[in-house]
Amino acid sequence: EDAVYEEFERISERGGVLGAMDTMYQRSKIQDESMYYEHKKHDGSLPLIGVNTFLGGKESHIEGGELELMRSTDAEKDQQVSNVELFRDTHHTEASPELTRLQQVARERNNTFESLMDAAKDCSLGSMSHALYAVGGEYRRNM
Repeated sequence: EDAVYEEFERISERGGVLGAMDTMYQRSKIQDESMYYEHKKHDGSLPLIGVNTFLGGKESHIEGGELELMRSTDAEKDQQVSNVELFRDTHHTEASPELTRLQQVARERNNTFESLMDAAKDCSLGSMSHALYAVGGEYRRNM
């Protein structure tokens, strides 16, 4: 509770929320806390099961025994590329208006879920992603 009051005091010293926003105080605090968290996760001082902490050999109990790492063969990869190309060729007339609608909904800052569900019937994940990138850009972490 005291830490919260101290943080409110620091924001107040910067002229309130708007003043703190002008100096990017909140953003820098979020970045600092994120880096602190990542550092603790990386050095192991913050144990996270399945991320930086794992069960040892005797303690490990995976049902069904050992899991084998599976990789796709070149033929399977080529087949998937062919499947996507065939899907695009088959649905190209329906895809264009769906992608335009998806972009329009995103530009208007409306909920894109429904238009994504509609577009998924006729568009590949890549084409929907590129349509949204064209509207909003790609996220890049500011360090």
